[in-house]
Amino acid sequence: MSSPDCIVLGVGGMGSAALYHLAGRGLSVLGIEQFDLAHDQGSSHGHTRLIRKSYFEHPDYVPLVHRAYDFWKELEDESGDKLFHRTGLLLAGPPRGAVVAGVRRAAREHNLDIEEMAPSEVDHRFAGFSIKNDMAVLYEADAGYLAVEQCVRSHARLASVKGAQVLTGEAVQSWSADQHGVIVTTEKQTYRAGRLVICAGAWSGRLLADLNIPLEIRRKVVMWFDADDVYRRERGCPVFGISAGGEFFYGFPIVDEQGLKVAVHTGGDRVSDPSELDREFRESDGQGIGPFLAEFLPRVRSTPLHTSVCMYTMTPDEHFIIDQHPEHAHVCYAAGFSGHGFKFAPVVGAALADLVIEGFSDLPIGFLSAARPALNR
Repeated sequence: MSSPDCIVLGVGGMGSAALYHLAGRGLSVLGIEQFDLAHDQGSSHGHTRLIRKSYFEHPDYVPLVHRAYDFWKELEDESGDKLFHRTGLLLAGPPRGAVVAGVRRAAREHNLDIEEMAPSEVDHRFAGFSIKNDMAVLYEADAGYLAVEQCVRSHARLASVKGAQVLTGEAVQSWSADQHGVIVTTEKQTYRAGRLVICAGAWSGRLLADLNIPLEIRRKVVMWFDADDVYRRERGCPVFGISAGGEFFYGFPIVDEQGLKVAVHTGGDRVSDPSELDREFRESDGQGIGPFLAEFLPRVRSTPLHTSVCMYTMTPDEHFIIDQHPEHAHVCYAAGFSGHGFKFAPVVGAALADLVIEGFSDLPIGFLSAARPALNR
């Protein structure tokens, strides 16, 4: 591919989806990834990612997640890969807290099928959970998890089938654009194309430095624990999220030999350089998890079997950015997914394809514009 129609920088969750949609629309596309496909150096790894319609972050995400459900089903059908596992989602927290209030608002505005449940019912339906009587409990039957690495591989593989080329192990050093197209320089070679899509995850700040977008990288730790069989997927254990003590804990049933996966969504140490992320497990990393397990999941052993470190790339308002470069309409980007973006990967890929080909998208992404006040303070 001497001079493709479009280059995609980063072939992780969002980049692989953009590659798939661009190639599916007949463009010749080159994807450039600094690591291997489905690597563990960024934000799209760890076996599982939660998918839900109960969007407490903001109701405006619900139409996008509805479309994402459609896209994931289409990808499963086309690839033959099992990507989405419906387990249901159990949510608990203070009745007036942000999580419960946000889900109720989203459910009202979008007529979501969210079940209200008394705390006393939880142990009868989902053995192994202990929910306080002063908490509100919500259940979404249509939620579950995505097999994250397989999702990336499926998007990339089908993009290749449609004619896309993927280069791995090649770090981008710089890019430039003019009215004629774009030039991308890596550590190995220089590439030219008509258009450019940037999906660089925690490295977005570097590649979008001219835009001065306020992105903050946070170090996040995920842990897997030994637990009783009641927490197995086949025993009906759901994915779960519990707001307690000012933190939001989330987790997944036992789906493989790794054990029960649990992490804290809130907080995280700031990272100045994603290439120098501390990937070693620290004793302090597990301090909040032990008491949480003892209180809410008492049949889980508190010493982690395995750990993994990833990164959140945060915006000030914790909403995504999907937009065109203000000076180069043929350059588009997606960044700042703030720890809740992977479920949207196929719809983000479709939106980026719209923007870079047509200059606009019919998908409801206006609230994710880089021009919003929260990013221009």
